[in-house]
Order: sequence, then C-alpha cells, then structure tokens
Amino acid sequence: QVQLVESGGGLVQAGGSRRLSCAASGFTFSINTMRWYRQAPGKQREFVAFITGGGSTNYADSVKGRFTISRDNAKNTVYLQMNSLKPEDTAVYYCYTFLLSTYWGQGTQVTVSS
Repeated sequence: QVQLVESGGGLVQAGGSRRLSCAASGFTFSINTMRWYRQAPGKQREFVAFITGGGSTNYADSVKGRFTISRDNAKNTVYLQMNSLKPEDTAVYYCYTFLLSTYWGQGTQVTVSS
C-alpha cells in the first residue's frame, strides 16, 4: 500500500535552515509528481512546492527563492530544503501524491522562533 513518511521537522531559529524528507513506498515513485503542503495553526492547508518525475519544479510565491524541492529516485525520497526560515513558515509540513486517489503523509512539525 502507498505510504508517505515525513521526517526532519523541529525547532529552528529565524534565518536558519532545515531539510525535510519524505520516504515513499508502495508505488512507482520515479514517475510520480510529489508535492509538499503545509498547515499553520488556524489556517487552511496550502501548497508549498512540487516536483515532477522529470524533475520540473514549482513553488508557492511565499517560499520561492528560499525553499528547494528535490528527489532521489534511488531512495524513493523527496526533500524540501528550507533556508532563510521565517516565523511565518511555522506549520505542519505534509508530503502528498496522487495515484487515482490522494495520499498524504502524517506530517512533520516545523517551528521557527523569532
């Protein structure tokens, strides 16, 4: 069955960096578009970034230039490198993919202190 397991969250100071990982299993990872979303307290879940099987990427305006999404198909893992973190980046970060149905990971908390 499809599984997405995020890791790498934690507490970081403003201006710092963090790398999130999402380990995938149960499907042909290399050809699937993978996405990161986030949900801050009291707010709706929002798109952060995606990467296609071919490596094309796209980012939300709020993270463009600071976050980088990448993938390692040999490890079935997608990453989110987050630099120049701001307190408003505080959220639970989720990995997502679509295969005739939507699949979400359990999320990993990122807290950015000012």
